[in-house]
Amino acid sequence: MSIVPPGIPAAAFWARRKSFDSATHVEADRRLAKTLSWPHLVALGIGAIIGTGIYTLTGVGADRAGPAVILAFAIAGGVCACAALAYAELATMIPASGSAYTYAYTVLGEGLAWIVGWSLVLEYSVTCSAVAVGWSAYVVGVLKTYHIDFPAWLLTGPHEGGLVNLPAVLISLAVMGMLIKGVKESATINIALVAIKLVALAAFVILTLPAVKAGNYHPFMPYGFPSHTVDGKVRGVMAAAALVFFAFFGFDAVSTSAEEVKNPKRDLVIGILGSMAICTAFYMLVAACAVGAQPFQAFAHDSEPLAFVLRALNHPLAATLVAGAAVIALPSVIMVMMYGQTRVFFVMARDGLLPRGLSRIAPGRGAPVKLTLFVGLFVAVIAGFFRLDEIAELSNAGTLLAFVCVCVCVLVLRVRRPDLERVFRCPIAWVIAPLAILGCLYLLISLPAATLIRFVIWNVIGMGVYLSYGRHKSLLASPISPGTN
Repeated sequence: MSIVPPGIPAAAFWARRKSFDSATHVEADRRLAKTLSWPHLVALGIGAIIGTGIYTLTGVGADRAGPAVILAFAIAGGVCACAALAYAELATMIPASGSAYTYAYTVLGEGLAWIVGWSLVLEYSVTCSAVAVGWSAYVVGVLKTYHIDFPAWLLTGPHEGGLVNLPAVLISLAVMGMLIKGVKESATINIALVAIKLVALAAFVILTLPAVKAGNYHPFMPYGFPSHTVDGKVRGVMAAAALVFFAFFGFDAVSTSAEEVKNPKRDLVIGILGSMAICTAFYMLVAACAVGAQPFQAFAHDSEPLAFVLRALNHPLAATLVAGAAVIALPSVIMVMMYGQTRVFFVMARDGLLPRGLSRIAPGRGAPVKLTLFVGLFVAVIAGFFRLDEIAELSNAGTLLAFVCVCVCVLVLRVRRPDLERVFRCPIAWVIAPLAILGCLYLLISLPAATLIRFVIWNVIGMGVYLSYGRHKSLLASPISPGTN
C-alpha cells in the first residue's frame, strides 16, 4: 500500500526542499540570539565529546575487544574525523540551527530531513540519558569512599532489579534548569567544566604511564576484528568501535549552534575541527594508558574504569579526584547534548513539522523555554529507567544515520550547486565523504541486532508522526510556497 495520499505526488511532500535563504532567514520572534564565539564552540565540542565515552565506556569497550579497544577508538575517531570535515563545509554554507536535519531539508528534501531529525532525537536526548547514567555511577563511587550509600533500588532501573536511577534523573533536571537560565551563561559554565575534565585526564595519563607494561597488550585482539557473538556476547574490534563511537560524535552539537554564532564562517570550522583534534589525542592516550597499566579483564566490567585503574596502582587520592572530576564535569556533556536536542526540535517546530508553539523564544532569554522543559523531562525518564549500554548503542544508530546524510549532502551539492561559496571546503571530498559513509554503514551493521530492530521501530513510529501531522502542517505544504528550492 502506498503511503502517499491519493492524488498527491510523492514529491509534493517527500522531496520538497527549503531554499538556502529560508534556512537562514526566519521570523524575528523565532530567531535565536547571536551570543557565541569560537572559544565557546571549542568548549561545546570538547564538552560534548569528552564524557561518558572515555570515563565509563573504556571498560565496556575493553570487554568487547581487549587491548584492541585502542584500535576501536582509532577507527571510530577516523570515521568521525571524515564526517567532521563534511560538517564543517555544510555548517559554514548553511549557518542555521538544526545541524544534519537542516542540511537534509535544504539538499535532499523534507522526507529524509524528517527521518534525520527524528534520528537526532536518539543522538542527543538518548546521549544525555547515557551520560547521566554514567555520571550516576561515578557519584555513587565517590560517595562510597566517604561511606555514604544509597539504597540499591534508587541506583538502577527495572532492567537491573531496581526502581529508578535517581541520581541520573536529578542531574538531568539540574542541567535542564541551567539551560533554561540562558545559552551564553550555560556556555560559559561549560568552559570551566571542560577545563576540569582535561586536567583530570592529563593527570590520569601522567600517573599511569610509568606503570604501563608491554605484556598487557598481548594478545592485542583476543576476540578478532569483525563483530561476532561469543558465548552470547558481542565481541570484536568492530563491536567495540560501534560502541565507543558514542565517545566521539559530540562535535556535531557545534553545528546545531550555527544560528547563535557571531562569526559562523570562521568560528564553526575552528569549533568543529579543533574540538575533534583535541579530543582524539586525549582518547588515544587515555585508552593506551588504561590498558597498558592494568590487564583489561580487571576493569572491563567496572562502571568507573579510570578510577579503578588508579586505585589498583595505589593512587587512591588521585582515583577519588579523577572520579570527582567526572562528577563535576560530566554534566557538561549532558548540557551540550540537551542544548543540541532543543535546537533540532526547535527548528523542526519552526518549520511546522512539530507544533509551531514550541518554537517560541522566551522574552529576555533568547531560548525556547517550553521546549527545553519538554526535552529535559524526556531525558530524565530515559536516564532513570534504562541501562547504559542499551542507551549508548541506540544513540549511535541515530548518529550514524545523520553522519551518512551529511556526507551525502556534501556530494550532492558538489554536483548540483558547484557555484555556491564554500568558506571551508572538505578536502578531496570524493574520497573523504565516501569513506565516512562506508565507515558509518560498517559501524551501523556492527551494532547488535536488537539495537538495529529498536532503531527501525523508532523510525517507523517517526514516519507515522510525520504522515499524520508533519506533512500537513509543514510550512512548505503549499505547492506555491516561496520557501522551496
